[in-house]
Amino acid sequence: MLAGVALAWLRLVPALAGFALFALGGLVCLVASLAALVGLLRGRSVAPGGVVALAGAAVLIAAALPGMGVPRINDFTTDLADPPAFVAAAALAPNVGRSMDYPPAFAAEQRSCCADLRPARLSAPPAEAFARVQAVASAMPAWTVIASDPATGRLEAVVTTRVFGFQDDVAIRVRPAPDGGSVVDVRSKSRDGKGDLGANANRIRAFVARLEERA
Repeated sequence: MLAGVALAWLRLVPALAGFALFALGGLVCLVASLAALVGLLRGRSVAPGGVVALAGAAVLIAAALPGMGVPRINDFTTDLADPPAFVAAAALAPNVGRSMDYPPAFAAEQRSCCADLRPARLSAPPAEAFARVQAVASAMPAWTVIASDPATGRLEAVVTTRVFGFQDDVAIRVRPAPDGGSVVDVRSKSRDGKGDLGANANRIRAFVARLEERA
């Protein structure tokens, strides 16, 4: 487990490889801790290795808890009918050759777990709203803005997780609201894995909350 975290944090192995080592070590700890608990029930003392295994199993469970009940999808958006498109992100080397379209089948999965995801609604006109979007996105932890186009109301960013170095793509779109003001839609997509342990949905919630708070 420690090797997976350290190698990924130092960027010596790809994020997914580091996470796989972490998960594999955690599963070994889980099996060893169960064996230690069985031995304890039979009257045997727990060896130091058993204590370490219990600690490792606890870390694995704590890491997995945020993903409980979250479907195994890795692309979330505030507009299921017309998700913001990735333009700059699609041209990045890690994304070349892969589809950046929002999978239609994800819509039902997202509704089942994250019906609260919604766009930000600002009273400011689109130009002013976009300036606020740019300011908030630039201040978000671990976000790097890679494209910003006020004329089309489009902003894109790459989010790099601190420990394993996973990179997710974010697309934000600002449009005029029918009743005045602006509507800000957000989409967040992971590059690796089939699931995301709830990271993308939480990222959208955090951004919308900060944007409306600033407004």
